[in-house]
Amino acid sequence: MEKKITVFGVISEGFSLGLKNSLSLLGAVVLYVLTIWIPYLNVGTTIAMSAIPIELSKGKVISPLFIFDAKYRKYMGEFFLLLGFISIAIVPLILFGFFPFVVISLAWSLAVYLLLDKGLSPGEALVQSNKLTDGYKWTLFFIELVLGLVVTLILLYPLFALVDFANGCSYEPLGCLAESCVPCWAIFMIVIVVLLYQFVSLGVWAVVYRKLTESDPVIVESTSAPTPAPVVVEEPAVESTSATSKPVGKKTTEKKSAAKKSSTSKPTAKKTE
Repeated sequence: MEKKITVFGVISEGFSLGLKNSLSLLGAVVLYVLTIWIPYLNVGTTIAMSAIPIELSKGKVISPLFIFDAKYRKYMGEFFLLLGFISIAIVPLILFGFFPFVVISLAWSLAVYLLLDKGLSPGEALVQSNKLTDGYKWTLFFIELVLGLVVTLILLYPLFALVDFANGCSYEPLGCLAESCVPCWAIFMIVIVVLLYQFVSLGVWAVVYRKLTESDPVIVESTSAPTPAPVVVEEPAVESTSATSKPVGKKTTEKKSAAKKSSTSKPTAKKTE
């Protein structure tokens, strides 16, 4: 059976999808931050931010205004009930170690998307997510691992620059303030890398959700159709009067000729006597 997702295939496709929608995602984040203080509306926008991979999975450039769609507020009860189920189940798993916690987290990683996109109940969303991710948990784990390692390696350089600046200021605080030698480029680079990581991560989960929820194509085996048996159409028998009349006429003429011969033979026989 061919796998639906691979590590580098999902990362490459998610990278392009996240960059294509980077401006829209940035606009959605800005609008979310500006409206987070509005009661009741902030609940819908919070649910909408969780549904970003669903919108990205459609393959189109999304609009940042989608977070204000009223349909997300309809799932308020189911959304928080699902989060409650997950938190209640995952917290005790921490006592059994890191590995069961990771497995269950990956198994239920699509539950929120299924609830908001397919309209499933919280319990059905958890069960269906576990079925869809069956056989792909290692793939999902390595996708997250690769993304985390790449981001960590990129962030090492600006982080070391900030650490060096902090160490220098600890020895000469007045000199640092006077020279204002704050490495602004390091802060700017960290912000950009973190944003790109979030965009790519959303694109990756959009690809995973689309590929794991799409139905498998039905393969129809081509079999040679049996050759139909030839149909023999029997024509109704037509009685021909000419065919039946000829033999009868022949027999009657033969009878008449025989009668004439017998009638002519009798007088000759008397004369001879």
